[in-house]
Amino acid sequence: MSEILIIYSTTDGHTREICRRLRQVVEQQGHQVTLISIDDEQNVDLGSFDKIILGASIRYGKHHRKVYEFIKRNAQLLDSKANAFFSVNVVARKPEKNQPETNPYLKKFLKQICWHPKELAVFAGKIDYRKYRFRDRQMIRLIMWMTKGPTDPETVIEFTDWKQVETFGRLISDM
Repeated sequence: MSEILIIYSTTDGHTREICRRLRQVVEQQGHQVTLISIDDEQNVDLGSFDKIILGASIRYGKHHRKVYEFIKRNAQLLDSKANAFFSVNVVARKPEKNQPETNPYLKKFLKQICWHPKELAVFAGKIDYRKYRFRDRQMIRLIMWMTKGPTDPETVIEFTDWKQVETFGRLISDM
């Protein structure tokens, strides 16, 4: 049995939902899982975990600055343990962009950090226009229009492949 930390950065809450599903799958394999927001990471002893999993959402093409700061502060510790990183972004809704080696956001991110995650995943996110502030709603609609995605301001659509999430959860368990 391993002690596993899943730490996440989320913009609208969907990455947290993905982490909750990962926790379920990993706990079913007999492991202990602690799930925390990156905002609360200073409240845990990262060194006490056997495995550290980091998940982060994309907004306007970038992960939150706290993700970069967390990695910079903890790269050596992360490298010393079993670890994984996953990105949540809506571009991953496209089959040709839903793998770590084909997702442009993840590829760019990996070039910008000093850590080399041992395992990687990309999950398609969710669009919920009604949840967004006016400016975000308009910007995301424009991006979706440009990428041939849904633009109706009443749209709520989840692109996440939950079987892919569960497969990644089993991979975490087996690391």
